[in-house]
Amino acid sequence: MPPSTDITRIIVADAQVPFVEGGAELHVRSLVDELRRRGYDAEKVALPFRAHPKSELLAQAAAWRLLDLSASNAQPVDLLIATRFPSYFARHPRKVAWVIHQHRAAYELCGTPYSDFGHTEMDVGLRRRLIELDRRTLGECRRVFTNAQNTARRLEKFNGIAAQALYHPPPLADRLHPGEYGDYVLAVGRLEAVKRPELAIRALAGVPPPVRLLLVGTGTHRQAAEQAAAEAGVGARVIFVGHASPAELLDLYAGALAVVYVPFDEDYGYVTLEAFLAAKPVITAADSGGTLEFVRDGENGFVCAPEPDAVGLAVARLAADRGLARRLGERGRDVAALVTWDGVVEQLVG
Repeated sequence: MPPSTDITRIIVADAQVPFVEGGAELHVRSLVDELRRRGYDAEKVALPFRAHPKSELLAQAAAWRLLDLSASNAQPVDLLIATRFPSYFARHPRKVAWVIHQHRAAYELCGTPYSDFGHTEMDVGLRRRLIELDRRTLGECRRVFTNAQNTARRLEKFNGIAAQALYHPPPLADRLHPGEYGDYVLAVGRLEAVKRPELAIRALAGVPPPVRLLLVGTGTHRQAAEQAAAEAGVGARVIFVGHASPAELLDLYAGALAVVYVPFDEDYGYVTLEAFLAAKPVITAADSGGTLEFVRDGENGFVCAPEPDAVGLAVARLAADRGLARRLGERGRDVAALVTWDGVVEQLVG
């Protein structure tokens, strides 16, 4: 039986981008699994989401707003847990938000190369409207949580909404394990501009052979990443792994010297905790966002300027001292071991 007697049936709402699977998708899947493991009758409800063209954003928000998820098949739904934009637009008398992220292009990415919002009258008006609608619909929630403190700060800054960060472990947490500190560094994530794979690639130019870079992930930035490797003269030492199965990913983490994770202003980032659970130090950037809530420079990894030379210097330092890599990784593992599902479900359902 579920620990809460007045809540049995729970819907977890998600905006699913077809043909894409990343941290947000795994986040929702893991939440549903954990709810079911604790005796709740949990189900995911998703609508397809597309960010382009921008003119579709309000229509997609309206589609979610039309949904009354308070009942299904003539039976009441006791709780709605909304996640990313615009799933929290759905209607339910008992709605809780665990915000993975909003529509980032209209928020903190606006004004950067990673956003398609400009300073045109139409874009300014659309951005203002999205911020106001987010404030209103999130304001309907009984409680608002986020996946990291970085996300909570955005809600406070842009929407005036106070939120509590709830950290959760990555789906592979129970299976990740240490291994040798090999001759490659690992980068895991979608190949998209905001993940900055080219920063890790260009950094390799400052690292002596035989150290290689293995890139796990797919995305629209693949061609640009390959071009960056060629321009940096490291094409022969950059391996594009593409999609990796869970078993393959476990092995890749176990055998890595370190993990390079340098996205721009990440919400949370499973990769940091995955690396730590495999006892690997994390090399990240000073503007990488959520990962900075875990990585401590010189203690369990390195926090570098978002420049290839700085990232390359950190990799070279670990390549020259495997003992240092091991010590930093083991300290990271101690940090990651404290992040569990205990309390997360209790907070969401309570």
